[in-house]
Amino acid sequence: MNSFRSATVCLTALLLAFLGLATAAVAESNWPAWRGPDHSGVAPEGNPPTEWSETKNVKWKVPLPGSGQSTPVIWGEKLFILAASKKVGTEAWNFDVVCLDRNTGKTLWQKTAATEVPQEGHHPTGSFAPYSAVTDGTHVWASFGSRGLHCYDLDGGHVWSVPLMKMSTRRGFGEGSSPALAGDHIIVVQDHEGPSRIAAYDKETGELRWEKARDEITSWSTPYAVEANGITQIIVNATNRIRSYNAANGDLLWECGGMTVNVIPTPVAGFGNVYCASGFRGAAVTAIDLKSKGDVTDKPVWNIDNGTPYVPSPLLYGERIYFLDGMNPKLSCANAKTGELYYARESLDDLGRVYASPVGAGGHVYVADRDGAVTVLSDDASLKVLRTNRLDDGFDASPVVVGDTLYLKGNNNLYCIEAS
Repeated sequence: MNSFRSATVCLTALLLAFLGLATAAVAESNWPAWRGPDHSGVAPEGNPPTEWSETKNVKWKVPLPGSGQSTPVIWGEKLFILAASKKVGTEAWNFDVVCLDRNTGKTLWQKTAATEVPQEGHHPTGSFAPYSAVTDGTHVWASFGSRGLHCYDLDGGHVWSVPLMKMSTRRGFGEGSSPALAGDHIIVVQDHEGPSRIAAYDKETGELRWEKARDEITSWSTPYAVEANGITQIIVNATNRIRSYNAANGDLLWECGGMTVNVIPTPVAGFGNVYCASGFRGAAVTAIDLKSKGDVTDKPVWNIDNGTPYVPSPLLYGERIYFLDGMNPKLSCANAKTGELYYARESLDDLGRVYASPVGAGGHVYVADRDGAVTVLSDDASLKVLRTNRLDDGFDASPVVVGDTLYLKGNNNLYCIEAS
């Protein structure tokens, strides 16, 4: 009997390991969250074109419904974006989840998750739909912040909605933290000028599983889920403290002295570290050991205090971490293990201001600006610009790569770029 039990345990462990590898492989062939399948900004299986224009390698181009800076997420043949549009003749806005066929750009369904009069405005360059959705291939979850958290199946069937607290952001700049999927939980962070919070909702039912108060001012960083030491950690980048929570119950695992004000970049993890960045009225990229406990403010693995990003998140590509300087087209590249700078604040001369986060695929780095240009570089320890491509739009959403296809969501149009 003991031998039988041992064999059963071993087989169960092997099956779970196989399922885990299979799930990871499926995720890698999609783009399930705004920073990609492994949340690093990299498409592991991607190899899209490096050259395009309005008349070259554009498979399709479709106008966007409403407004919003959400980065598309993709599962299988379906692409999801969020949009907001003012309801005709009223002060109310519709907050929509939109599904498109990723091969044709055809709209498959569009569902209004909420219709409300916003309690405050947003930054002049922002919108009421800056968030990105997240999907696991069965459901898609969309947070509209003060307008609630919503779940749909991939065919557009409404599964559940839950209200979220109304927020009051710094200088009325608006909201923007996207939800994160952590096991069976959907994680939402609401850092604002009132009582801030982090909360976990059951992904199947929307039931509140846990909630923790946060001593924070307004920030826009999306929570980051990563497993370390057998525990799924939820890491939140913010002004007062960088904090890691246990995804199962919300307990605080460790914390570190915070970033600058107006924190926007989402963390990224690798090599046993998590990397947090900010760059408004100050500068910091900090590497923190994921095995940390307690207050590790004075124990960073490494720290860089110049040329760090305000809006774009860092890109972790292999052993190199790339980050921009504020919103400027100046790129730095460092060794992710040691913090050694390979180059710092090198100008990307053909680009203007940058909101979009850089993406890596096929040995290349793609950096999109607000004026419709995308510079393509080699993934290398020295700056090697290959070319800059231009389209008739401007890009605040980050590029997305699935296989040999690149998706660029502009202010007015969504482009599908593929070698013809």
